[in-house]
Amino acid sequence: MRLATFIHEGRTRCGVVTGDAVRPLPGGTGLLDLLRDDRLGVAGGLAGEPVPLSEVRLLAPFTPPSVRDFVAFEEHVEGVRKSVDGRSGVPEAWYEAPAFYFTNPYAVVGPFDDVPVPPGCRAFDFELEVAAVIGRAGRDLTPEAAKEHIAGYLIMNDWSARNLQSREMQVNLGPAKGKDAATTLGPWLVTADELEPYRDADGFLRLGLTVAVNGVEVGRDLLSNMSWPFEDLVAYASRGTWVRPGDVLGSGTCGNGGCLAELWGRRGVQDPPPLRPGDRVEMVVEGIGAIANTVVAGHPPHPIPPARTRPRTRP
Repeated sequence: MRLATFIHEGRTRCGVVTGDAVRPLPGGTGLLDLLRDDRLGVAGGLAGEPVPLSEVRLLAPFTPPSVRDFVAFEEHVEGVRKSVDGRSGVPEAWYEAPAFYFTNPYAVVGPFDDVPVPPGCRAFDFELEVAAVIGRAGRDLTPEAAKEHIAGYLIMNDWSARNLQSREMQVNLGPAKGKDAATTLGPWLVTADELEPYRDADGFLRLGLTVAVNGVEVGRDLLSNMSWPFEDLVAYASRGTWVRPGDVLGSGTCGNGGCLAELWGRRGVQDPPPLRPGDRVEMVVEGIGAIANTVVAGHPPHPIPPARTRPRTRP
């Protein structure tokens, strides 16, 4: 099943996508409500008459309570590390456990929304990912148990301000404003059962991934090139804490051109160039669908002075 959130005739609704139409659920029923109440399975029986997708505006499927973004593709790490912090290779610590950071759930945008360039950004970039969505709460899960806590999957674009990210990473405190401005989720949630036929012999989802800028393909990869399957990511995220319905866990950027910075690191030059206003970024994931966002001009940053030197007085 595919579940979308959309605007039709001025009303925001949730519905079940079938072919080229969406069947609205009763008013007041949101996708996050269905996840929290463990009612995804009954959504089909609640859906009304179909409305053509051409007549609706698709929104982000829901606003997640939290977004964890992993870095599960070795090829991506090899290329982007050189671009962001000037170092080659993959850190040994990367192989020991699936690393992630928390990104901004308030910055989620819809699958076809415009995306402004972040303030102060001179090197705007996309990141092609797939994300798992939690459907049942749990903690200290095993990978085997974690599989039952995944409600479904969607496409994720982790937009990145690379010049800001490069400066921030020198403080050794993870990305902040370099990753804070926008995260695209969509076009809808595809329930986990629909993607089971794509699972390979090693337990990974073998989905084709492509990204194009202004109609020109930039990257192409397979989701099964992840070094950990999603069940491992969910299990690791749940160590000593909770994962809850609606939590989003990104795969991290795929390799082979899943972002511009990977290509910049490998080539030593910004080729292709950073994204500019007017550029349109389209991502397609086999078994899920497509998203496409247009970059637009953003706001200039309001000046904030550098740190003031202060006397280290004591009370």
